[in-house]
Amino acid sequence: MKAKHSLIILTFSFLIIACASNASCQKFKSDFAKGGDISWLPQMEATGFKFYDSNGVAQDCFKILKDHGFNTIRLRTWVNPSNSKTSGHCSKEETLAMALRAKRWGMRIMINFHYSDTWADPGKQHKPKAWEGHDFKTLQNDVYNYTFDVMNTLKSKGIYPEWVQVGNEIPSGMIYPEGSTDNWPQLAALINKGYDAIKAVSPKSMVILHVDQGNDNGRFRYWFDNAKKHNAKYDVIGLSYYPYWLKGSPDYTLSIDDLGKNLNDLVTRYGKEVMIVEVGGEATKPENTFDMLVAVQQKVKAVPNGKGLGVLYWEPQGANIWSKYNLSAWGDDGKPTKALKAFQ
Repeated sequence: MKAKHSLIILTFSFLIIACASNASCQKFKSDFAKGGDISWLPQMEATGFKFYDSNGVAQDCFKILKDHGFNTIRLRTWVNPSNSKTSGHCSKEETLAMALRAKRWGMRIMINFHYSDTWADPGKQHKPKAWEGHDFKTLQNDVYNYTFDVMNTLKSKGIYPEWVQVGNEIPSGMIYPEGSTDNWPQLAALINKGYDAIKAVSPKSMVILHVDQGNDNGRFRYWFDNAKKHNAKYDVIGLSYYPYWLKGSPDYTLSIDDLGKNLNDLVTRYGKEVMIVEVGGEATKPENTFDMLVAVQQKVKAVPNGKGLGVLYWEPQGANIWSKYNLSAWGDDGKPTKALKAFQ
C-alpha cells in the first residue's frame, strides 16, 4: 500500500513539473480574461467625475472594477491626438501612465494600436497627419517605428502587455487608403510591420487582429481567409459583439448562438485563439445587459481546449452624463449598474 501511495505521489509530481515546463499547459491554466477598455478614465477624473461603489462610497474606479471581477485592462493609443474630452488624449505618455496604474492594481494589460490620431473603426481609418504624403515603403517604416517606440517605452517601465492589437476594428483595413482591403497585399504588409515591431520588443505578447460583428461568420471567414492568403501574421482573433449596433438593434438572444458558432468555427478553421475584445449593452437596460454578458462569457468559455481567452467591455465606466455614450455599464449617479456584476 505504501509503494502504491509513493507511486501516486511520484506521478502527480511528474505531472506538475511537466505542466510547469510546458508553455501551452501554462496558457491553458491562466485565468479567463475579464475586463474592459477604460481609456476615458483619466479624462473623466481630470474633469471631476466621481466614482462610487454600489454603497455610494467614493472609490478609485480601478478598485470598483476589481471588486466586480475585472482582471484585465485594455488601452487604446493614438499617434498625435488632440485634447478633445472624448475624442482626444490616449497619447503614448498617457497610455504608459494608465498601464503603470493598471499594473499596480494587478491587472493584465492589452494595448490597442489604432494607427490614427483619433478613432479608427469600420467607418473610418484615417492615417495620422504626420504620415500623410509618405510613400508606401516609408509608411511601413512609420508603422514599425511607432509601434516599436510605444512598446519600448512600456518595456522601459517594466510593462509587457499580454496582448497587443494591430489595428482597431479593421474589416475594411486600416491606414487608408494604402491599407484598405481593396489592396490586401499592402494591408498584410502593414499588419506584419506592426507584428514584427511588437515581437521585437516583447516576444511573448500575443498579437490580435480585430473585426467587428462577431456573430457574422461569413464576415470573419472572408476576412481571415484573405489574411491567411496574404500571410498576415497574428496570434489571436479579436471580435466585437454589440447587439445594439446590429441592424434594427435586435435583442442579444437573436444573435448569441451565432456568436458561439462563429467562435468555434474560427478556432477550427484557423487554429487560433479567440477573444471578445469589445462588448457592450444599453446602460438603461442593466438587467438585459447583465444577461447578455453572462451569455457571452458562457459562449467564450465553451470554446474547446481553452481557446476562448476572455471578454472585455468597451468603456464600462463611461457614464452617459459625461460621455454621451449609451452603452456603458455605469449610471449617471457615478455607480456601476447591475450589468457589471456579470463579471463577478
